[in-house]
Amino acid sequence: MLNIVTMMISVFATFIFLVCTPSAALLLNRLPLPSPLTGPEALAFDRNGSGPYVSSSDGRIFKYVGPNEGFQEYAYTSPNRNKITCDGLADFSTLQATCGRPLGLGFNHQTGELYVADAYFGLLKIGANGGPPIQLVGPAQGNSSMFADGLDIDPDTGIVYFTEASANFQIKDISTILTSGDSTGRLLKYDPSTNQTTVLLSDLAVPNGVAVSRDGSFVLVSEFMENRIQRFWLKGPRANLSDTFIRLAGKPDNIKRNSRGQFWVAVNSYLGLPRRPIRRVLPSGVRISENGLVLQVVSLAQEYGTEPASEVQEFNGTLYAGSLFVSYASIFIP
Repeated sequence: MLNIVTMMISVFATFIFLVCTPSAALLLNRLPLPSPLTGPEALAFDRNGSGPYVSSSDGRIFKYVGPNEGFQEYAYTSPNRNKITCDGLADFSTLQATCGRPLGLGFNHQTGELYVADAYFGLLKIGANGGPPIQLVGPAQGNSSMFADGLDIDPDTGIVYFTEASANFQIKDISTILTSGDSTGRLLKYDPSTNQTTVLLSDLAVPNGVAVSRDGSFVLVSEFMENRIQRFWLKGPRANLSDTFIRLAGKPDNIKRNSRGQFWVAVNSYLGLPRRPIRRVLPSGVRISENGLVLQVVSLAQEYGTEPASEVQEFNGTLYAGSLFVSYASIFIP
């Protein structure tokens, strides 16, 4: 009976998403990365509310300091980074395997440490004052994460949940991933108190975004190629089981929880055949309740055109968005 109810809720939510007219988001500001960098795929705010901190194409993480100073370098993900080789690197360069490509960001607000999912170096930790990375789960370890993508941190336990988008491909192979039918992705859990990594879900079709519920009872993971978000139960009678949280009329990317326990998801609808080199993309931010109901759809097409949005998150009543394919972070009123 529970499965039937869950399916009905999911279908209803998708129907609402399909028929509702997205509202337009009012652009407040663009925060440009230092030229020629691109790709603020992920954003984060520290425990003091400072930021946003953003990832970039050359392996560095930047902190937005203010309108006069703009973004300043905060950290990097390659343990042996060479500034001469890496600074200013474009996205999808073969040198990213050496310089790093951070994709997921999240602060532990108890310790001030920044956790990073890097496409080449796995799960890393940055000290409270920035600087060099500490690799926690990476290619040199038996519990390797080849293509780490998204992450979130349980604010009460400090446990990190992160995704491996593919076990067969890397980010430089993104076109192949999207046309290959690859389903080797995983959802993983890293416990900093024991330094242990556990696989929670496997055989996922390009999982990217992750978000823990407000009460810590479940964690969500988006499956880009399946147009859905799965829910893995951490507590309660369904602990260690999973179900479909919602199906969407588009491909979900990163997920971010807001202060009310709701979730913002970057969703991109691709119009045209997947293998065609030119497609029309309709980027949007979708706000979803804890029960998997669509509450709001905000169109980002005026801001990003045909470029996909990677992340949308709400902070102090405004929306911040990023994309793997642009050179700035955006601030909106939803």
